[in-house]
Amino acid sequence: MQQAEKPISASSFAKKFGVSRQIVVGDVALLRASGENIIATARGYLLERESEKLISKIAVQHDRSQAETELRTIIDQGGEVIDVIVEHPLYGELAGGLHLTTQKDVDRFLNQAQKNQAAFLSELTDGIHLHTIAYDSLEDLAKIKQALSDKGILYEENRHA
Repeated sequence: MQQAEKPISASSFAKKFGVSRQIVVGDVALLRASGENIIATARGYLLERESEKLISKIAVQHDRSQAETELRTIIDQGGEVIDVIVEHPLYGELAGGLHLTTQKDVDRFLNQAQKNQAAFLSELTDGIHLHTIAYDSLEDLAKIKQALSDKGILYEENRHA
């Protein structure tokens, strides 16, 4: 994982080491519990690396049909989508790692959601959610927010609708 540029699936590790996928999943869980900064994504595992990018959370609201527009807009404006966060009435904050840096990553994520007929976390909260995003400059953050606002997705622009 230290040399990997892209996530490595549990199945790939299992094949390489001659063990079951479940053994890999359990071992990674133990490593994470012991403090290793391993990120679990839908595409596999990767080590969290230090970044020089700036990090912020943005609040957005939209229905399922606008998810693609939202993610592509963030990427188009120079952002990376690190995760999605919702506030659940029973469990509190729920977060899902996304780690989307390219349009190809967005394609894979959306295809996986469709293939698995998976609900988005934002469907639990009437579409209101946060994204942690990474970007190079404050100007990039302003462009991201403006573009989302123009599309009616930025939460601050929608809350009185």
